[in-house]
Amino acid sequence: MQLVISMPQLLLMLATIFLVIGGGIYAARAVDSAEGYTLGGRTAGTPMIAGSLAGTMVGGGATIGTAQLASSVGLSAWWFTLGSGIAFLIMGLFYAQPLRATSLETIPQYLSLHYGKSVGAAATIVASLGIFFSTVSSILPGMKMISAIFGTPAAISAVLLILLVCAYIFFGGMKSAGVGGMLKMVIIWVTMVLAGGSLFFTMRNDPQFVAALPSFPWYSLFGRGVSAALSNLLSLIVGVLCTQTYIQCLFSADSPKTAMYGSFAGALVTIPVGLPCALIGMYMHVAHPEVPAMLVLPAFLLTEQPILIGSLAMGGIVLSLIGSIGGLGLGISTMVSKDLITPLCHISDGKTQLKLTRSIVLVILFIGCAFAIAHQDSEILFWNFLSMALRGAGVFLPLTLAIFAPRFVNGKWVLASVIFSSLAAIASVLTGTGIKPVFLGVAVSALILIVGHFAGTEPPALDENPLLEEWTDEHGVMTEQKKKFKD
Repeated sequence: MQLVISMPQLLLMLATIFLVIGGGIYAARAVDSAEGYTLGGRTAGTPMIAGSLAGTMVGGGATIGTAQLASSVGLSAWWFTLGSGIAFLIMGLFYAQPLRATSLETIPQYLSLHYGKSVGAAATIVASLGIFFSTVSSILPGMKMISAIFGTPAAISAVLLILLVCAYIFFGGMKSAGVGGMLKMVIIWVTMVLAGGSLFFTMRNDPQFVAALPSFPWYSLFGRGVSAALSNLLSLIVGVLCTQTYIQCLFSADSPKTAMYGSFAGALVTIPVGLPCALIGMYMHVAHPEVPAMLVLPAFLLTEQPILIGSLAMGGIVLSLIGSIGGLGLGISTMVSKDLITPLCHISDGKTQLKLTRSIVLVILFIGCAFAIAHQDSEILFWNFLSMALRGAGVFLPLTLAIFAPRFVNGKWVLASVIFSSLAAIASVLTGTGIKPVFLGVAVSALILIVGHFAGTEPPALDENPLLEEWTDEHGVMTEQKKKFKD
């Protein structure tokens, strides 16, 4: 299906996109180092942290994917942004300050600090695979939208999408993601609240329309069952807390307290976005059942809203897609370059590291687009929830223990936990056991870690860990954090 878009709508949408991208490129002009690219120089304030978190989270799954799912199941499609916001609140309460109290850059570095380099390498591979599937969930609707607007084949749409993502994040990295995230969230917030609010009153005041909707479960957050809702919520919490892109936002904060407040602000921004998208999906199910589920949100904005609101919202939706793709790609690139290639090739020059990180972003984009082309008709949120489960199964408990009980278990058992819990989650998906991969993965991880704890193998003292001195010299681990771990 090709969307019908007028010239004024197209011009307004493109102007919105290029305005935000231009702001990100302007902010990127001072980025000339690897740390400046991946962490923005560690100068981010609360608005920048919130913009980076929400700007990456609110992508294809939170907008188009929520509307797509709501057209089939109703209000329970809201769980993606609702659960993501709850995860950001938990991150702010318990994880943000301890993580930012170090001067590290990645989750694998944090795990390596406590459990050894093998654990860090394994976590890099597992987390990168999980984040990759989340990237696909934003590439899919991005390609579909470009094809629907311009009538281009999938391959051409993929190239155009890559160019937009590169313009958004390739030059400025985290700095561009933060500035672009703030701008696009303002646009999405205003336009979606206006569109969703007007639709709510339309639906409420039209008895015939309400009667045409399916039965009561459509109006319930638990319409697909309590167990399904709680499973998705757990998957999101576990996945968000183990995603390099979001933790990277915390590492870019100017202080631990800023990281905490930024997480809270990100939650407040993220939670409401999915509600109008869900209402729109429910409306389009009745009003325009002929529209493909993946296109119900853009079709509504272009045909059911005033030109200004619809065009700005469409620009915001496109920005949400490219921002999410760029932010997730940056997270993978940071881990692969910092935790795998740089140590393996002994790269110490900052300029070379910067070129390497940017190059990996490009490679990820091309692979992601090829994967999305091969799965064009799949459900967007399927990839999101699978991604959360995979990245969380192997990393969630080891990361949590590293923060709150670093001497609970030896690194060899942690390595086994990362590997076998991830394999269990993948097996759950491939074999169709019906067991949620996040449940199985976390259960296997917990079992291995508990056995390791009672096996009695004493973990090395922090002062005896040679990697600590390496990080202390190169990255300046804070004295307070070191004392905490020793105690």
